[in-house]
Amino acid sequence: MELVQGFPLLYQQFTALFKKNILLSSRNKSATFLQLFSSFFFMFLLFCIEKATESQTKTTTGFKTVRNPQPMWEPPIPPCEEKFYVREPCYDFVWSGNDSAVIANIVTAIRNNNPTRLIPPEKVRSFGTQDEVDAWFLSEPMQAPAALHFQVVSPTLITYGLQSNSTPIVRRGQYEDPTFKFQIPLQIAAEREIARSILGVPSFNWKVGLTEFAHPARPAFSALATVGPAFFLAFTMFGFVLQISNLVAEKELKLRQAMNMTGLYESTYWASWISWEGIITFISSLFLVLFGMMFQFDFFKKNNFGVLFFVFFLFQVNMMGFAFMLSTFISKASSGTTMGFSIFIIGFMTQIITIAGFPYKESISSFLRFIWSFFPPNLLAIAVKILSDASNTPEDLGISWKGRSKCPPDADDCAITINDVYTWLICLFFLWFVLAIYFDNIFPNASGVRKSPFYFMNRGYWTGKGGDKVEEGGICSCTSEIPQQDYITPDDEDVLEEENVVKNDLKEGTVHPDVAVQVRGLSKTYPGATQISCCKCKKTSAYHAVRGLWVNFTKDQLFCLLGPNGAGKTTTMNCLTGITPVTGGDALVYGHSVRSTIGMSGIRQIIGVCPQFDILWDALSGEEHLHLFASIKGLPPASIKSVAQESLAKVKLTESARVRSRSYSGGMRRRLSVAIALLGDPKLVILDEPTTGNGSNIKKACVGYYTERKERSCNCSNNSFNGRSRHSK
Repeated sequence: MELVQGFPLLYQQFTALFKKNILLSSRNKSATFLQLFSSFFFMFLLFCIEKATESQTKTTTGFKTVRNPQPMWEPPIPPCEEKFYVREPCYDFVWSGNDSAVIANIVTAIRNNNPTRLIPPEKVRSFGTQDEVDAWFLSEPMQAPAALHFQVVSPTLITYGLQSNSTPIVRRGQYEDPTFKFQIPLQIAAEREIARSILGVPSFNWKVGLTEFAHPARPAFSALATVGPAFFLAFTMFGFVLQISNLVAEKELKLRQAMNMTGLYESTYWASWISWEGIITFISSLFLVLFGMMFQFDFFKKNNFGVLFFVFFLFQVNMMGFAFMLSTFISKASSGTTMGFSIFIIGFMTQIITIAGFPYKESISSFLRFIWSFFPPNLLAIAVKILSDASNTPEDLGISWKGRSKCPPDADDCAITINDVYTWLICLFFLWFVLAIYFDNIFPNASGVRKSPFYFMNRGYWTGKGGDKVEEGGICSCTSEIPQQDYITPDDEDVLEEENVVKNDLKEGTVHPDVAVQVRGLSKTYPGATQISCCKCKKTSAYHAVRGLWVNFTKDQLFCLLGPNGAGKTTTMNCLTGITPVTGGDALVYGHSVRSTIGMSGIRQIIGVCPQFDILWDALSGEEHLHLFASIKGLPPASIKSVAQESLAKVKLTESARVRSRSYSGGMRRRLSVAIALLGDPKLVILDEPTTGNGSNIKKACVGYYTERKERSCNCSNNSFNGRSRHSK
């Protein structure tokens, strides 16, 4: 079967991986739902906080624009029960100077002439001196809102003092200003009755009106500006954690490694994730803005829709790139949640500092702003603050699309604009993405293999010729020299004879036409290393896994490697498939060297591999797995469905074709892995313990399937295979 090559293969792989991402997301419904719609929950919380704040300030005009204030005429002295936080029994007011009949008459007139209501005598208490009043206030707090202190200086001069607590109080959404509510009415009444007493004219009167000074609204507490950034960050964390977990899970379970062995392009892998997560991010950002408008926040109504959308969209895209980069540091998918929580806590704290004004002021060093802006949550916080400041009062019009490059009109010390935030978010995304690819290459993969930190300086990396040279060990480990292997003469005559045949072919520079794989002194030694990590240093000694293997794998043959655990069977197969680099010797697979980058690329096009581990996603069915790997392999699209059905029938999984693999038994999972390895009629099939977990009948059926494919070579590893010979026709 002729396989698809070049750009059509790249597009086919991208389509298959994109579909895989859609299936995984659709079957993880709760996580996807939270990623898309959790913004509604956070918007509702912000709405509740905003309404609670508004209810506390709705009875005051301080946060409203007053252009033509109306006068308040002769306000009456209110009952003491109307004061917030008063203790009963209470008094409307208390007074001192009760040793004077003139003062007593003035107080009586104040009670009787109070507009709209008379003040009963028992609601007023008298004292001799001001000191007595102070002592009473101290012993009986909160029982009177104010006190009057009178003094008769002469028949034509009476002085008074007024004592009250003028601190404004807010209770249950009601605002109380003691100055207007208690102090001024008492002052007007005292002055009126003193004037009448001195003049001796009880009907003397004047009309006093109190008018508030016209003023603009002052900025009120904004829930969006204060806690909004933290809520928006928390909303983004759902997708952030999910992205890290998905990437790390495919690395941890060696699924990505399996796809690479099938011939997956690295660029296709990253492009599929960026495309799918980009779509999810686009939709979630759109919902976020729409929910904000639905709850009628001025923040969302006044600022331009496009300005708001791109702030949240670019921030989430930036966090996506950040997640890709951080995923390269993590080896366990379960650590994704811990990483996400840590980023949220750090982001929450730095956002508080950002909202307070640091460091986005002209008076603060531009270098500090530069460093501070590398953490995405800080950029979100300053963007929300700018947009909130531009829409906080009734006079504010918000930021238009054309005005995104300008500071808000009332900004006193503006050092960054929305356009600057856009630029930072876009540039940082590309930085995180480039670092993700770089770290992904230089950090050890699931098999402990990595590239040199300077791999990109190798000319072969850019030309595709020899740029994929890999190393072993962590980036912070120092490997010792590989000890020389001592040659061991095989005890088995057949093995010795085979070794001599291969050595003779190597000496003559020829390979017999019937040979599919020629292993030429293949050796694999894991060198001793010093692992340097946090607060500890771990040393390991060198280990010889394979010692000079010389063997030919003949075409049209089932070749089995038998041996106990640790004999080197899996290591040999890993060397043949390029999972593990070879220490010494070489192997030719249909003429392609495993030590050559170009050779390894050619090998992966003609082999099928069933590794020791199951290369399966729990959420995908057997049929979907075969469609995915067939597309990656490059099978023509028209043949994929029929090939998948045939493969499932051969491994007796037809009835379970549409069952998700999480419901498969261990044996069924192995059979599905075998079916994946046999896709595309590979010239060489490498199977590592393919019958593990299956009963004897299934094992016989599988062996029969292998032997039926006599036109292909099949290399099989097992530590309990029923057979005595080294190979069989």
